[in-house]
Amino acid sequence: MKVGIVGAGAIGGWIGAKLADTGSPVSVLARGATLAAIRANGLLLHEDGGSIAAPVAVSDNSTDLGPQDLLVIAVKAPALRAAAEAIRPLIDARTVIVPMLNGVPWWFLGDKPALRPESLDPDGAIGAVLPGDQLIGCVVHASCASPEPGVVHRHFGKGLILGEPSGAMTDRLERVATLFREAGLDITTSDRIQQDIWYKLWGNMTMNPISALTRATADRILDDDLVSAFALQIMAEAAKIGAAIGCPIAESGEDRMLVTRKLGAFKTSMLQDVEAGRPIELDALLAAPRAIGQRVGIATPYMDALLGLTRLFDSNRVL
Repeated sequence: MKVGIVGAGAIGGWIGAKLADTGSPVSVLARGATLAAIRANGLLLHEDGGSIAAPVAVSDNSTDLGPQDLLVIAVKAPALRAAAEAIRPLIDARTVIVPMLNGVPWWFLGDKPALRPESLDPDGAIGAVLPGDQLIGCVVHASCASPEPGVVHRHFGKGLILGEPSGAMTDRLERVATLFREAGLDITTSDRIQQDIWYKLWGNMTMNPISALTRATADRILDDDLVSAFALQIMAEAAKIGAAIGCPIAESGEDRMLVTRKLGAFKTSMLQDVEAGRPIELDALLAAPRAIGQRVGIATPYMDALLGLTRLFDSNRVL
């Protein structure tokens, strides 16, 4: 199976290196310093005390790479619209597309268009290039960082949840799951991928923005009684929204925080983006859930406050 990677950063680089190292023909669309680094050294992955240098095809022109059997989209949500047109030559009618994005993806409420926030794909440019009937939804449970172009460190976790948006357990879903399992990833197939996406969002829609505002690692956020209580209020609002859109959450916010606490003093992906001077995924992680809440008539005063503060913080950054 020919595999294309768009976004060879922390997650995309990890996936690409694992697949290439186990024999899959991997092509990477990259530019600038990342393009130069991968051309010179392949994709470098450090994990579990070892390292691999995975050879891949790489180009800044998707026409050079051609249509792929499997296309992994791992760019940050703010960059997806700009990337959409550039990746069109990587896709034909047979391509299976697996977006690996944080937060609410553009396709999430495809069966409930009245609830879908327009900001996720305001002019339909993303959906036009990445058609919904070729998508497999994905939730990533792994902590990776890319300290320099073409280099990835995986710190912990190696799980993916994969699922058809329709909930069907299809042959193509099993083919993709098998490919990732053979590369050493922990794979779960799901018949409720939207619920899995909302559950992950419920856990990180607070930690990410709070870490961006405060520059604090997760353990320090949880150790502050006032901040953790604020986060629990936002989680309660998100749980109400989830119940209203068919994505109920049975776990308590306190129990979810205990899971996060076990991960120790880690930096969220949004904090890593702030420190690197990159755009942050504020819309997908916070503004979109808030907009969905407005559409289903659920008040979100705590979510509103965090969004306003983080939006103001972000508007004053120089990228």
